[in-house]
Amino acid sequence: MTLRALLAACLVAAPITAQASDIRMAITVDDLPAHSALPNGETRVGIAKTFLAALKDAKAAPVYGFINGVQTEREPDSTDVLKIWRDAGHPLGNHGWAHLNLARIDVATFEAELTRNEPLLQGLAAGSDWRWFRFPFLSEGDTPEKRAAVRELLKARGYHIASVTMSFGDYAWNEPYARCVAGGDQKAIADLETRYLKAAELSLAHSRALSATLHGQDIPYVLLMHLGAFDARMAPRLLAFYQSLGVTFVSLEAAQAHPFYAADLAAAPAAAAPVTLENAMAARGLPAPPLSLDLAALDQVCR
Repeated sequence: MTLRALLAACLVAAPITAQASDIRMAITVDDLPAHSALPNGETRVGIAKTFLAALKDAKAAPVYGFINGVQTEREPDSTDVLKIWRDAGHPLGNHGWAHLNLARIDVATFEAELTRNEPLLQGLAAGSDWRWFRFPFLSEGDTPEKRAAVRELLKARGYHIASVTMSFGDYAWNEPYARCVAGGDQKAIADLETRYLKAAELSLAHSRALSATLHGQDIPYVLLMHLGAFDARMAPRLLAFYQSLGVTFVSLEAAQAHPFYAADLAAAPAAAAPVTLENAMAARGLPAPPLSLDLAALDQVCR
């Protein structure tokens, strides 16, 4: 079944009561201040300014940028991105110091990663709530015990967990784009642009279909993006695409005030599974067709 057919079937089974203009979406951006390959002729600051300009033009609500402090050491020139982000009125959150996968580290290492980011956040994010955490790789660990312990730790330190209910693998376009820029392949870049927007369309349909089945309407969605060069290039068109469908951009706090996100908002250790639409479907014994995006094919572009 195609995603369009899936959406249609779900609408028959559980009609969405809200109109298209009622779709609410919180944009969140991972891997500040530096993500993926840097194309020839571009800078991290330039990428950030382009992305932020698109948010301003779209009149987006404040957008959380989740930081990996290690990048300020790996690419010192990228540090200004964090100040620029804050000066534009957007908040920052914690993404772990070095973006380590919780499935591959122990709880003590996780705590060190969490707290090592905090002085940077305290210095930059004064006057905002920076105690939001986004799991690197969206991994909550490899055992129930580790997952519970980490959630206890986050709760004790006053964190909310930033959920994800919409993602189209945007990160996968940034390295191919840098290769195409290096090779001057404008035709390939145009093809990447088409694929990127199509993936966003499929992801939106997928999330809406699952929400329709679970709730009979759209919940507020939390979109995961990254601060990459191709993301910045595409941001004006991506945001305009969403708005053409009636999407309203809301804050992360507003989106996660919906009951669906209660376990993450509270960093509740007792949560049965990571808070995703797919897991909610599984908990009800309902099949959730995967979002089929051929990201692996991007690895061959401009080789």
